[in-house]
Amino acid sequence: LTKRVLPGMIFSDAGGIVNISSVWGERGASCESVYSAAKAGLIGFTKAVARELAGTSVRVNAVAAGFIDTPMTEMYGEDDREEFLEHLIIKRTGTVRDVADAVEYLLSDASSYVTGQVLRVDGGYDI
Repeated sequence: LTKRVLPGMIFSDAGGIVNISSVWGERGASCESVYSAAKAGLIGFTKAVARELAGTSVRVNAVAAGFIDTPMTEMYGEDDREEFLEHLIIKRTGTVRDVADAVEYLLSDASSYVTGQVLRVDGGYDI
């Protein structure tokens, strides 16, 4: 997708790309090695493309989502969810809206000086 949209963005010298990664891409997760590796690769890709676009106004960032209430996290039982919440400064699971707000910020003029960054939306995950 990035390869397809970049020529037009470069031509117009405007736009932004936000990749959705995970805190596991930064930290790694036990029993989630393939997922963690894929998300880490996406973070590396984000930073590399941001550098490749130096001299343009096209910005590339990523959101590293934490424990977000989605179908993917529904598989966890109540005990596992409560244990995870113990490690969050904000004592609740994240929402899709929380992630969408971060993406909206990264695509807005309010972040016009932000590129090559990973914005963690993780409730203050501490481990």
